[in-house]
Amino acid sequence: MKRLRLSSSLALPVDAATQTFLVVGKRGSGKSTTAARLVEQLLNAKVPVVVLDIADTWWGLKASRDGNGAGHDVYVFGGRHADLPLEVHGGAMIADVLCEHRVSMVLSCKHLSGVARSQFMVDFAQTLYQKWSGGVLHLVLEEAHELAPQSPPRGEKAENMLGAFKRLWKLGRSSGIGGTAITQRPASLSKDITTQSEILVVHRTIGPQDVEAVRQWIKYRQQSEEILGELATLKTGEAFVWAPEFPEDDPIGLKRVQILPRETFDSSATPKHGEQRTEPKALAVVDLERLRAKMAATIQRAKAEDPRELRRRIAELERDLKAKPAAAPANERRVEVPALKDVQVKRLEAAAGRIDRAMVQLGKWAQAFTGTEREIRNLAAEISAAIRARLATPAQPPAAPPRSASPVRAAETRPVPRGEAGGGTLGAGERRVLVAIAQHVGGVTREQITVLTGYKRSSRDTYLQRLRAAGLAEFRGELIFATDAGLATLGPDFEPLPSGDALRHYWMHKLPEGERRVLSALTDAYPRAIERGRLDEATGYQRSSRDTYLQRLRARQLVVDVGRGEVRASDQLFQGAV
Repeated sequence: MKRLRLSSSLALPVDAATQTFLVVGKRGSGKSTTAARLVEQLLNAKVPVVVLDIADTWWGLKASRDGNGAGHDVYVFGGRHADLPLEVHGGAMIADVLCEHRVSMVLSCKHLSGVARSQFMVDFAQTLYQKWSGGVLHLVLEEAHELAPQSPPRGEKAENMLGAFKRLWKLGRSSGIGGTAITQRPASLSKDITTQSEILVVHRTIGPQDVEAVRQWIKYRQQSEEILGELATLKTGEAFVWAPEFPEDDPIGLKRVQILPRETFDSSATPKHGEQRTEPKALAVVDLERLRAKMAATIQRAKAEDPRELRRRIAELERDLKAKPAAAPANERRVEVPALKDVQVKRLEAAAGRIDRAMVQLGKWAQAFTGTEREIRNLAAEISAAIRARLATPAQPPAAPPRSASPVRAAETRPVPRGEAGGGTLGAGERRVLVAIAQHVGGVTREQITVLTGYKRSSRDTYLQRLRAAGLAEFRGELIFATDAGLATLGPDFEPLPSGDALRHYWMHKLPEGERRVLSALTDAYPRAIERGRLDEATGYQRSSRDTYLQRLRARQLVVDVGRGEVRASDQLFQGAV
């Protein structure tokens, strides 16, 4: 078996690729060399590696140590030595290419602003988690405290980025994903990344807060803290490597080692005053045309599977239809014959909406997705055929009506009663109730609707009766569900609730202060349940207020009761988007 040699006295089994490493140390202590050495060893073992490089310092993997020869075949996206560009909206596409073709990459994001970088990272990390289908992959976070900070800046994108990387660190191993988080500021790195890392590599560390972060890792692993006093004495390149549980049959434990130098060009070296920075004379040549062809195929496949692309194409066809009306024959009455019926459009929008939601939770809704996909494809074929026939065939005059019948104008339409399925607009009360139902795909009870909408029993029941009569809602026992016609009536502006980390961030921004504090205490403790009394201590609320907030959270299906007197955050807040 190949081994990953970090020092003359330490070689890790290649299975370490699926472990999570935490590499810490002050600037200039040698942590970048350690991380690069680990990556080189993984590449030598044919393990695909992806480096998220926010400092543009990892391109040196493509050159030999002296810069005179080629290094590893690694594709560099973005930065000064890019093989291919890296754009803010390319995160999902690059992750698709990675998942399908399993090539090693350096993704250099130094040129992106903070918000743009967060957007790219969210798209990349979420797609990677959703689509990586097994096999080994090692993910490197350079300056990890910037990508997974303990206190993210305010804004949905930054918080979603933190959530995406926390999920990869906690759950990625089951799919074969390991990782290395590199930071000179462990105190600023998310505690979930710190404590969930399985192997610690600590170089010279001086700052009290950073030493305390190392202490937290040791405490979490229930290990001795004796090394803390020696951290400031480590020489450059020297480190404590601590693997208390790996390998499982014979743990490495704690070792003080001198890390071997890297084998490739040190593109992260700090230039000295007056020194001319050298550039390598040769870089590994990668097959760009081969990768471009793969990327093009991946992009086209993603478009073909995307309901939004289908809707866009249908919209284009409808615009073409309006721009090229069929010419009416001379002296003949022109009759407008709609190519699409309203009910077809409604059905299509409803089906596309269901696919969007099903794709978010595909594992849970696999059977529903299959049926919905077939329905939308059939509808698309039906509509496309109707449009092509309409573009190709001139409108025909209507047949002469029987003399006994009164002429009927084709343009006349029957007014649709308010709230009727397939047309019209909903009243404010009916719409509010229907939105509350539609946002909870597992169904809601009457009592939950009361809490979600604030309507009293009489008003609530009146609106429910109208929705049921119009075919927009259906009752299955005690639970109430939105029908396909109900979803269609809400229209494309209706947004279903997200899932997993995105759902948690959504409610943390939307909930009032009291409910948010209670939910925050429960999510921090997840998957453990909390006694109601301890919840009072954590939030500072009295029993009556606490029970009111829990009732509202329970109605939103955000908390569940566990045993007697205990409550826990709902699993749906932590489910990975699939």
